[in-house]
Amino acid sequence: MNLYERNQKQREFFNEKIDTYDDVHESFMETKKALVDNLDKDTNKILDLGAGTGLELIPLFEKYPNASVTVVDISEKMLEELSKRDFASNIKTICGDFFEVDFGNNYDAVISTSALHHFKPEEKNILYKKIYDSLKTGGMFLNCDKISFTIAEQNHSIYELDNNIDNYKHIDTPLTVETEVNILETQGFSDITSSEVDKSNYRLTKAFKK
Repeated sequence: MNLYERNQKQREFFNEKIDTYDDVHESFMETKKALVDNLDKDTNKILDLGAGTGLELIPLFEKYPNASVTVVDISEKMLEELSKRDFASNIKTICGDFFEVDFGNNYDAVISTSALHHFKPEEKNILYKKIYDSLKTGGMFLNCDKISFTIAEQNHSIYELDNNIDNYKHIDTPLTVETEVNILETQGFSDITSSEVDKSNYRLTKAFKK
């Protein structure tokens, strides 16, 4: 199964989860707030990858009420719920595959929470290059996401993805912090840091385009 086909299965999965999505992901609000707290004070133009119903945008607009946010998400049902938020007039939505749609450019920040742990290293190389190119010089990429603690754990997840995806709508493939940092460096990012958040198996990764 190729990447496009896998992403369409994810679209089906998240469309089916629309009624319970917020109930599950509200437990990640402190993680989402940590991401917002790490944005630069002058942040205005933001790209949010995989915003879902927009939970991380609640604290974002509390802190940056005049921010202009572009959201890319593959689930049309998630974006329908996002459009009901009080801050929806500040948001441009794009429904589509991260690897297929045009992100735009000159963003102050690209952010993502709990959305990018579905891709293999070679796929993240492509995605992170696309993110890098969408940022202005000096812009930052903030990703708060699930990690693997060991290479063995990472490789097992990738093996499951390559061999058992036909039996599931999606399989998580969290990478180790070391793998994430290596990919970011390969794509040109610098000043990369990884910090703990309230979830033990999550890390907040920050990287800059110099």
